[in-house]
Amino acid sequence: MNGVLKRFYLVEASLKLLSLVLMSAFISCSNNDHEEKVKLVFWHSFVANSLPALEKLVADYEAQNPDVDIIAQYVPSGDPLVQKLITAIQSSTSPDIAWVHSDFLDKLVSADAIFKMDHFINGKNGFTIDELKDFFPQLIENAKWRDTLYALPMEATTLALIYNIDLLEAAGINTGPPGNWDDLKDYVDKLTIDKDGDGKYDQYGFYVPVFPASGPLSVWMLLQWEPFLWQAGGCLVNENQTALMYNDTSGVKALKLWKELFDRQDFSRFSLSHDVGFASGSIAMVMDGPWNLPLYRKISAFRWGVASLPMGPAKSATYLAGEHLTIFKSSRNPDEAWRFVKWFTEAEQQAEFSIVSGYLPVRKSSLAIQSYKDYLKTDPFLAAFIDQIKIAQARASIDYHKIEINQLIAGAIEKTLLGNVSPEKSLNEAVKLSAVYMNK
Repeated sequence: MNGVLKRFYLVEASLKLLSLVLMSAFISCSNNDHEEKVKLVFWHSFVANSLPALEKLVADYEAQNPDVDIIAQYVPSGDPLVQKLITAIQSSTSPDIAWVHSDFLDKLVSADAIFKMDHFINGKNGFTIDELKDFFPQLIENAKWRDTLYALPMEATTLALIYNIDLLEAAGINTGPPGNWDDLKDYVDKLTIDKDGDGKYDQYGFYVPVFPASGPLSVWMLLQWEPFLWQAGGCLVNENQTALMYNDTSGVKALKLWKELFDRQDFSRFSLSHDVGFASGSIAMVMDGPWNLPLYRKISAFRWGVASLPMGPAKSATYLAGEHLTIFKSSRNPDEAWRFVKWFTEAEQQAEFSIVSGYLPVRKSSLAIQSYKDYLKTDPFLAAFIDQIKIAQARASIDYHKIEINQLIAGAIEKTLLGNVSPEKSLNEAVKLSAVYMNK
């Protein structure tokens, strides 16, 4: 009897040991599975209006690729993003993927921090020539540095005029938005009103974007001024990048126009941001991109529309630009990062992202997708931004120190509008100071 009991206890102990071994193996496998899930850190600067669109696409990608976690982290755009990227490169804590403005590429390339896109495009999961040609050429041009592609566009935008139809009609303007610079000045005179007779304007005609040149919005100011330079027949830099050109007669005309509009409205008294000012009915016309459409679509207090920027003395012009996706050499999973970048830029995802975010798609074939075409028939505002592509230019590339040159141009605008320095003097001084950065 004792022998039988002994054998029973031995069998019971063996079963318990086997159970523990199997449970340990299961836990170990589970942990290994979890550890093997690819994590991709993605730095971006999508604001509250467009963040839900990004979150939706990230969730879709993760659902289709359960082996991947996209860790999307917000970083303020402009200089803060550049500084954070530089610090991360120096400390070997770069993200796998980051959205960047094309003006920052020289610093990332000089730091040998990002892959050339050919590394992936020419790989087994790359692009055909036709697929690459499907991207709008203006966007691809801005994704290059010295004719080498270092990024892919992730969204697109044009700059357009957004106007309050009710305020225009109340001022006796029944001919639609201003068609040229002379119209713009005339509209400003009619729409800038002191309603209560206290000597201060309560309603303004046109938002003149002036921000501190040393601040984070200086690039936004330049982005709105550059199309006026083009409309006057000018350009930022000559074709071979040997000389800056924005101080010629075209640049002077563009800055004189802004100064005239600024002074006619006594615009230094206006304290609201452009989007809040427009939504509140305090200002009749603003320049903006489609990323703010989720905000403007909520307006129900008045009728509003989207139109081309007024034509200048030389031509009609706006830009087609946007942010770009870069893949960092420090990434542990660059091929997985590329897989996400490629998926994000496919025509179907771009069409869906455009509908939710307000941004424009980066690929021409997105415009041919039937569901997207059907949607545009229901959204004349987004359709109006897309219509600007036919007159849209690529922003000028400058190989080195584009950020510093941008700030000098912004400084010239600020000096003229707020400091009463003549356009000729402020632009000439900026070009002179920029000379140290050219051909470096």
